Amino acid sequence: MDRCRSFVSAADHCTSLGTSSCAAPGEVTEAVKVAIDVGYRHFDCAYFYHNESEVGTGIQCKIREGAVRREDLFIVSKAGEKDLPLDHSGLAIPSDTDFLDTWEAMEDLVIAGLVKAIGVSNFNHEQLERLLNKPNLRFKPVTNQIECHPYLTQEKLISFCQSRDVSVTAYRPLGGSSQGVHLMDDPMIQTIAQKYGKSAAQILIRFQIQRNVIVIPKSITPARILENIQVFDFELSEQDVEDILSLDRNLRLATFPIAVNHKDYPFSIEY
Repeated sequence: MDRCRSFVSAADHCTSLGTSSCAAPGEVTEAVKVAIDVGYRHFDCAYFYHNESEVGTGIQCKIREGAVRREDLFIVSKAGEKDLPLDHSGLAIPSDTDFLDTWEAMEDLVIAGLVKAIGVSNFNHEQLERLLNKPNLRFKPVTNQIECHPYLTQEKLISFCQSRDVSVTAYRPLGGSSQGVHLMDDPMIQTIAQKYGKSAAQILIRFQIQRNVIVIPKSITPARILENIQVFDFELSEQDVEDILSLDRNLRLATFPIAVNHKDYPFSIEY
């Protein structure tokens, strides 16, 4: 759902394959198979991506091969228009429905045994606090999935979430190329990459891992899928982390303009 994107997760993991893609038919299935082969065990999915069947096909193929067991995999999904019809603004939750009501429905899924854990996405600290202070809260959110990269470091929100024992998952960790932004070409990122003999993407992923942030880079290219998980054989220095944090521009690439006038639009406050 666009305004809060509540999602379900089997567990936390430090790196994940993001599956949001405009890939041709079959490419996501192949990407999932490659990812499992090279060691990924966390897959970030959503009904909205319209490719969950391809993700499932790839996973089932690898289970049948004996390459992985279902219980080894952490599979995330997010409720979409099939479950929550769109309102006139294109929002997955009608504007007269409170996200706390929606959370109760998510809790019911846990009780029914349909999911192992639940979390949220794009919640600001006030919304998360409201949820955590909800009377008769049955299950805390395990994570808050937010846009996070060196141009949007989210230091205050990450600190808040972690202080409440809510993990943070970073989407768009590589920045993307929208709004003319090419984070991986940033001179500082390039310099640090050369220092460690790593790619810019590996530096950006490692940066989040050292902040105890779960990372979900997406790719359908086998070589990049492999590269993105080869981030555990080096460690950025404290100074490098501080230098990367200094790149912050408070630049949000995913602004969800269709929801900007919604009462629960999350980006109207500082964090």
